[in-house]
Amino acid sequence: MVELDIQIPSTFDPFAEAEEFGRTGTKDYVHIRIQQRNGRKSLTTVEGLKQELSSDKILKSLKKEFCCNGNVVYDKELGKIIQLQGDQRKKVAHFLVNAGIVKKEQIKIHGF
Repeated sequence: MVELDIQIPSTFDPFAEAEEFGRTGTKDYVHIRIQQRNGRKSLTTVEGLKQELSSDKILKSLKKEFCCNGNVVYDKELGKIIQLQGDQRKKVAHFLVNAGIVKKEQIKIHGF
């Protein structure tokens, strides 16, 4: 009988590469994620923005641009996190690049 070296693919874990750094929020990237709430409702989170940037001003611009509500939440590990109502992942990434806040290579979009 012949033995084959076959690796069976495991399930895909979107946070696997983040665990290598010891936590999910790395300072190199801006992570844009979606969280499912109840039913069709969802929440978009933006984390990893530089501390010297004003999260409140960015939030105000995002809310006005996308006609949605949102807030800034502070986390001990991750720092300031911007939360927006609805699935705004691609719009937020486009906004951050056009505003010159981050480069396109620094954005990671997670979810579905």
